[in-house]
Amino acid sequence: MAPAAGLCEPETWSAGRPSRRRVGLVDPITVGFDLDMTLIDSRPGIAAAYAALSAETGVPIDTDAVVSRLGPPLTHELANWFPADQVEALADRYREFYPDFAIQAAPLLPGAREAVDAIRARGGRVVVVTGKYGPNAQLHLDHLGVDVDGLAGNLWAEEKAVALREFGASVYVGDHVTDVHAARAADALAVMVPTGPVSAEELRSGGADVILADLTEFPAWFEGYLLDERQLDAWSS
Repeated sequence: MAPAAGLCEPETWSAGRPSRRRVGLVDPITVGFDLDMTLIDSRPGIAAAYAALSAETGVPIDTDAVVSRLGPPLTHELANWFPADQVEALADRYREFYPDFAIQAAPLLPGAREAVDAIRARGGRVVVVTGKYGPNAQLHLDHLGVDVDGLAGNLWAEEKAVALREFGASVYVGDHVTDVHAARAADALAVMVPTGPVSAEELRSGGADVILADLTEFPAWFEGYLLDERQLDAWSS
């Protein structure tokens, strides 16, 4: 049987078949999302905030380079431009700049709202687990009118697994190989979209269970996932 549109093999979903790795369903299902480059295109605002920091400090920052590698913590990126003993203070300053420059500049990525709606339509819960500073992440969600059941910020890679477990997430949707690591550490299905700096091939090699071209494919995948998992649960009971 041919793979469903937008999905890559191996380690992925095929039409009518479950992923090779099952995590089981909990009712209501909880789906976690990363924020930057998964739900929102934060590149214009982040570039503007870094440009403001550059202007204030007098230190040149290549904002194109910055937004080409989104994912790691803010302090990791700042360490590329500033001495180590200045990074924490400048991270705080960047976070102060952020609401003025970044919130209105960041749109939802294609399919993001429909993905959230698809989960809600099935009685599911939506949570966001992100590396972004939590209050700024909430500003994005409020500005875009995305209501979530939980938010955990300032977490990176396997650190996200703690929040995913606390929220009871059985699926985590992200765009970075470290999001795969987070999902697996939380025993959640790793559903990835190559809408950030990491290619589909890298996500596949990193162990993603499912790769969608973008979130426009999520509703159809989600319906198939629920159907097949519930059929398997019925067959095994």
